Amino acid sequence: MEMIKIFDTTLRDGEQSPGASMNTEEKVKLALQLERLGVDIMEAGFAAASPGDFEAISRIAEVVQNSTICSLARAIPNDIERAAKALDGAKQKRIHTFIATSPIHMEFKLKMQPNEVLKRAVEAVKLARSLCEDVEFSCEDACRSDIGFLKEVALAVIEAGAKTLNLPDTVGYRLPQELGYIIKELKSCVGDLAILSVHCHNDLGLAVANSLAGIQNGARQLECTINGLGERAGNTALEEVVMILKTRKDIFGDLETRINTKEIYAASKLVADITGICPQPNKAIVGKNAFAHESGIHQDGMLKHRETYEIMSASDIGIPQDKGLVLGKHSGRAAFKDKLTSLGFNDLTKEALDNAFEKFKVLCDKKKEVYDEDIRALLTEEATKIPQVFELLAMQISSDSNGVPYAAISILKDGISRIDAAIGNGSVDAILKTIDRISGYNGILKDYKVEAVSEGKDALAKVVVKAEFEPNKPAFIGHGLHLDTLQATAKAYLGALNSYLSMRSLIAK
Repeated sequence: MEMIKIFDTTLRDGEQSPGASMNTEEKVKLALQLERLGVDIMEAGFAAASPGDFEAISRIAEVVQNSTICSLARAIPNDIERAAKALDGAKQKRIHTFIATSPIHMEFKLKMQPNEVLKRAVEAVKLARSLCEDVEFSCEDACRSDIGFLKEVALAVIEAGAKTLNLPDTVGYRLPQELGYIIKELKSCVGDLAILSVHCHNDLGLAVANSLAGIQNGARQLECTINGLGERAGNTALEEVVMILKTRKDIFGDLETRINTKEIYAASKLVADITGICPQPNKAIVGKNAFAHESGIHQDGMLKHRETYEIMSASDIGIPQDKGLVLGKHSGRAAFKDKLTSLGFNDLTKEALDNAFEKFKVLCDKKKEVYDEDIRALLTEEATKIPQVFELLAMQISSDSNGVPYAAISILKDGISRIDAAIGNGSVDAILKTIDRISGYNGILKDYKVEAVSEGKDALAKVVVKAEFEPNKPAFIGHGLHLDTLQATAKAYLGALNSYLSMRSLIAK
């Protein structure tokens, strides 16, 4: 057996997807799920990028026990020192430093000569090595770099103390045979002096194929994200490469990962819930149609023998198999807790469990059937909750085809109920304007999404909003869950506002 290290960068590169920003509490929750998933290394952020990233890395470093926590850092002393400081509380830690090595990056972005880049790389690794035993070095845009220069840099940074050498296809340009050749050449150069890593972007839809070509030619670390999140077209999807290695033993032989595949679905759902970016229905492994069979021919084959049309089982990645009514209003706390454990929620505090159970009982009184998806949504909402500066108490909406829509809303702040009303161009506009009037913060809505959590006319509505509360500052994501879509809208907008307020002091820095 030979192990392939899984380096998950959902919290860093994945968060760079437009609209995928997360607050600190959400990052901590996701980090704990990645630990349950079994990733070897999680890149928790870019410590020097912002005070928010620094705080998130520090918090994650304190709570994660079984995965190595990594911070990205440019080949700049301040970046590296900030990374080391953020990782101070980690049981296992890594500094990941990088500099571009391709001619186009060196000339136009860095405005440096190759010898200057080489010197900077070596100095960065030496500094990082003095602060942290585990150092990874990346040649940014390696796959458009001169192969001779790559080898020169590789040997120099390894001698300086790097244990892992990452060769990213930063712009997703290479074909599998080309990337395989690059890895093979570097492997023949460095031998067993360092672990070779691949980090592939998906601009041409080849990230997974390129990553596998890297493995077949000597790479032993895969850098990837849940659901393939990432800049532009995204990164290598963790769930895809892991399940390919698991399913195609005839090709990959004894290559193994430490991933607990039964946690894949839970991780995918959590990332989708937090970011509001759901995998497309036909997404491999985790798309909602990945194990669906509409064709009569396929259904007939499945009934006769599952493997006629399925090369893996939905249960392999932790998809609940019971799609019917799971619990009802007469279910007790013990049954509810047992269901949560089966869905992967086994680290809840007593307070979180009590709050979730209370919400579950309320939902049972209003909804005919309660599905696993409903329970999962309730728990995700509870587990990622941030301090509630503003809390929705009551709301009344008036709208008809010929009238002017208005909203009257009561919101709790500092124990005091505040009530106001406003008219709008529609019900949603009226709700947001009323909340702005009560809170004193005028948000700009950047994105608004609604989806049904489960099936049926009485399905819970999940609303995700993205709102900006300061000019030229990051927008924040809020989530709302309710049987009434407009109630969910108000909760989501308040969630974005509360998230902004919880991070405001860090933004100001």
